[in-house]
Amino acid sequence: MQKLKIVAFTGAGISAESGLKTFRGDDGLWEGYRVEDVATPEAWNRNPEMVQKFYNLRRKQCINAQPNAAHKALVDLEKYHEVKIITQNIDDLHERAGSTFVVHLHGEIRKAQSSIQPDLIYPIEGDTIEMGKKCSMGSQLRPHVVWFGESVPKMVEAINLTKQADVLIVIGTSLQVYPAAQLVYETKETCKKYVIDPNTDLFNLPKNTTVINENATSGVGMVVEILTK
Repeated sequence: MQKLKIVAFTGAGISAESGLKTFRGDDGLWEGYRVEDVATPEAWNRNPEMVQKFYNLRRKQCINAQPNAAHKALVDLEKYHEVKIITQNIDDLHERAGSTFVVHLHGEIRKAQSSIQPDLIYPIEGDTIEMGKKCSMGSQLRPHVVWFGESVPKMVEAINLTKQADVLIVIGTSLQVYPAAQLVYETKETCKKYVIDPNTDLFNLPKNTTVINENATSGVGMVVEILTK
């Protein structure tokens, strides 16, 4: 079997099957909060205590969640091919499942960063960032999460990985959040693409794309079977 370079680009749909709610519900709210109130620099400046509390709760949920069959299938795929994960998710379910290469486009909820120097990043012991806990420069620690209105530092790395892929598997993302959504258009012409999502209204997808209208656990299993025959 030819060893392929495979990139799996994952979104909230893969974590939803581990019990983590997708980013935004049908009512436009995220865990009962307006996105503008918890996921923007302005929200942090306006009410850091509320933002901190929100992410502390989310962090507890992530720690309690377990990797599902889709996460584990991507790990199994590493036995046959070179697999690199690019994820929009801030949880660590890919790592806990055993994936060896994961790029987090939107940060990692189990890490903290300086509120004045984004490059100062620290692991979090436990599930809480306390108000008053400061970085080495003396600023309050905040969640290591890319908020709306902030740049996506790992985007260049993600594009470079995608350009090299022989196969791109898009899992559980609506392809509506930019700049991440542009990755599906960054592949080389010969790249085989699979898009797995039961709900997405997909349009203008590039050539050589197979759409699989299944949830993550079912759809990833189907694609892994194809790629390991």
